[in-house]
Amino acid sequence: MIKKILSAKINDSQVNIALLILRVTAGVLMAHHGYGKLTHFSEMQAKFMDFMGLGMSTSLALVVFAEFFCSLLLIAGLATRFALIPLIITMLVAVFQAHSGDVFGDGQTAFLYLAIYVTLLLKGAGKYSLDNLFFSKLGE
Repeated sequence: MIKKILSAKINDSQVNIALLILRVTAGVLMAHHGYGKLTHFSEMQAKFMDFMGLGMSTSLALVVFAEFFCSLLLIAGLATRFALIPLIITMLVAVFQAHSGDVFGDGQTAFLYLAIYVTLLLKGAGKYSLDNLFFSKLGE
């Protein structure tokens, strides 16, 4: 047992289970943030950050799209890499614009999500995903 815990060997099954846990956990937690923004959209739009002159309502709508709808795709593992792009952009804006790059302070959570999203973008959704179910034969 100790030998297995200390072993550096990782099999495909372990990687796929880890990707599932990471994907679902990050997706559920971020979808919760997005759902709050979605259900309180009218109250939040007047005080939301106006990113790049897009307007507060448009900026908030883009964040809701990323945080809620893209997170649902992430949870399912459907179009995972495409869903991660808006999430990565949202976390970059959160870390470097909203929190002034303060990765050890207020921007720490956003930076952690960013690291998770970049990791998932590089590795993909894994075996336990709809991407694998629908698209695994395309890569062969």
